[in-house]
Amino acid sequence: MVELYSTLHIATPRCSVLFVSQLLSFSIDQKLPSLKKCGGGARMTITAAPSVSDGCLVVGGRVVCSGVPQNVVVSPERSGSAFLGATSSAPSSRHLFTIGVLEGCKFMCLFRFKLWWMIPRVGKSGSEIPMETQMLLLEAREESAIHEENSSDPTTENTFYILFLPVLDGPFRSSLQGTPENEFQLCVETGDPSVQTSQALEAVLINSGDNPFELLKNSIKILEERKGTFTHIEHKKVPPHLDWFGWCTWDAFYTEVSPKGIKEGLQSFLEGGCPPKFLIIDDGWQETINEFKNEGELVIEGTRFPTRLVDIKENSKFKASGSDASCTDLQDFIQVIKEKYGLKLVYMWHAIVGYWGGVLPSSKVMEKYNPKIVHPIQSPGNVGNLRDIAMDSLEKYGIGIIDPKKIFSFYNDLHSYLSSSGVDGVKVDVQNILETLGKGYGGRVSLTRRYQLALEESIARNFKDNNLICCMSHNSDSIYSSKKSAVARASEDFMPKEPTSQTLHIASVAFNSLLLGEIVVLDWDMFHSNHTTADFHGAARALGGCAVYVSDKPGIHDFKILKRLVLPDGSVLRAKYPGRPTRDCLFKDPVMDGESLLKIWNLNKLSGVVGVFNCQGVGNWPLKDAEVVPISASVPTSLSGHVCPFDVEFLDQVAGDNWNGDSAIYAFHSGSLSRLPRKACLEVSLTILKCEIFTISPIRAFDQDLQFAPIGLLDMYNSGGALETLDCTSSNPSGCRVTVKVRGYGRFGAYSSKKPTSCFTDTKDMEFLYNAEDGLLTFKLEGECGLREIQIKY
Repeated sequence: MVELYSTLHIATPRCSVLFVSQLLSFSIDQKLPSLKKCGGGARMTITAAPSVSDGCLVVGGRVVCSGVPQNVVVSPERSGSAFLGATSSAPSSRHLFTIGVLEGCKFMCLFRFKLWWMIPRVGKSGSEIPMETQMLLLEAREESAIHEENSSDPTTENTFYILFLPVLDGPFRSSLQGTPENEFQLCVETGDPSVQTSQALEAVLINSGDNPFELLKNSIKILEERKGTFTHIEHKKVPPHLDWFGWCTWDAFYTEVSPKGIKEGLQSFLEGGCPPKFLIIDDGWQETINEFKNEGELVIEGTRFPTRLVDIKENSKFKASGSDASCTDLQDFIQVIKEKYGLKLVYMWHAIVGYWGGVLPSSKVMEKYNPKIVHPIQSPGNVGNLRDIAMDSLEKYGIGIIDPKKIFSFYNDLHSYLSSSGVDGVKVDVQNILETLGKGYGGRVSLTRRYQLALEESIARNFKDNNLICCMSHNSDSIYSSKKSAVARASEDFMPKEPTSQTLHIASVAFNSLLLGEIVVLDWDMFHSNHTTADFHGAARALGGCAVYVSDKPGIHDFKILKRLVLPDGSVLRAKYPGRPTRDCLFKDPVMDGESLLKIWNLNKLSGVVGVFNCQGVGNWPLKDAEVVPISASVPTSLSGHVCPFDVEFLDQVAGDNWNGDSAIYAFHSGSLSRLPRKACLEVSLTILKCEIFTISPIRAFDQDLQFAPIGLLDMYNSGGALETLDCTSSNPSGCRVTVKVRGYGRFGAYSSKKPTSCFTDTKDMEFLYNAEDGLLTFKLEGECGLREIQIKY
């Protein structure tokens, strides 16, 4: 062996210094591996931070980019990470720096395809990296792993991951993109021509590791500590609405929402035995005016967006003079529906600037906030992707923006009024609009941060439990300014009338959760329980670790679907983490490659869960070229894949000391139970828009004769979400007793290696069924819906 030292070139604002990096060890006849071949050398012991050497960007011993210009700067950060930046000879408010050439390696990125929202993309070269990329994950494999490309085990030690996170650097915001020549570029910008710089030294965090989920978590925590502008989700207060079934009025009524319609909807849920416990009164309750539409005229597409807010109080529909004279005002209405329908939480919708078109400057109520009309300016990155009709309209008509010095007063006045009316929280929409209004206000990052801090301060002052849902907030300006906000929408809306968007929605929320799930609890949006894709969407919400709520029209429900998600007391079985793609799905396109199933994993307290979805052959990703061919010709009617216990990351953390390495796997739709070793797999085949959910419960060996794995409530999508604790006491020679604490009621199931002598709860014996062939033990829980103790005696 030969000991070599690599050099690390670091540029600082004052000088350039040559440092000796940490030690690299490898054989003298080995070449430095390159990502161009996705693994081109023997395994190396690498401890060096990312560096630039001989014109190459090297991360974890791999050449990520070649042809790196001399103005590119790499500065080491803790835990083997580093910041990437660049310098320029002239100051500007927007720089586009070339980092080098990137080619020949699998990547997955998250990018904003339009101003408001991110979607994923996979590829193999720099030319495929879209503008507005906000996360880039590369897969690096050793040569010995090439032949394992189709292996069922993605956790091979020969695979590691390289992460690029473009972040905020002072008033500048960063993003990544590629060129047709496979150049890898960094864009830094302020959105204000008067805010300029000639260098951005901490624009991108680079980190690497052998577990992609730990890599993202650790990287976000590094940024949290270094930047101090946002907070990891572990350090935030999570609002209680996440654990209750909800109803949103948007798709049910759109802006025609009224007290009468809301009461009809709540009544129909109640009669079906599935009353919501939290309600979002969406757009349509505020007092607004559209100066660009004459009364009686048909609404021209796009002209509703410049509508402006006139007052902080409710409009006439929610007053005695409105459509429902049974309530005198908003306070009276909310009191009535809480008392009659058992609602625990009511949220109201508003935009970050009041309404879509801001506030009306000539309004007597609004004049104290010093509003003025400003015409938004989009960045070249947004304009270069997909234009949005809302932005086209707002660019034309302008936005009534509140003076940033007065924005807290506005939020505080609005929220204190809502709180005094019995409102418990708010959903704040249209948040990314602030990035287009930064000119004259210190830039997009500065304006966003001022509004965000004012919003969070008002929420803390006026509502309990951090009751805030952020929406349309997928830019890094908002992401890395989130100090207290704990819930945000995961993707573009569920669109019930657009069949081709259904699979894109599920794939988007899962992939977006990789990044956003480290900063907020993701809101996977409402869906319709009575819809051709209701089972598909319901199953996804069950394992998403998200709120479960629908937007059904009154009387149009499928309670069979709802009761797979909601317990009779209105609570839901929410999983522990954000639902994310399994490791072997990260670099595949589950929507358009015609062969890959989407697998989403999560954990409960005692077990794991994996949902498998066939998202192929229905829709195409925006900005993704695809041949327009009949579905039957492009995608098989059924696709096959596999499910394995190790699809669930960190399963050993919930398995306990008695785990023998095997798992019991229960399939929700088929009702089948299988026992598998850790690295064995089950094959699954699904037709288009079909799914299956697998509860994966580690089998505990309690003594020489008894092996046991609780499944949970078999008629719930997330069966294992009902399980709280598991214990076993042995009292030989009389046998042993397994004790399970479970929430809810209905059919309970478990894997048992032998037949018990009795099962009881609250000292009451229960009849049970035991199938000796597969080990499935079942019995029915009745009575109250709360936590109960089950005892199974052997």
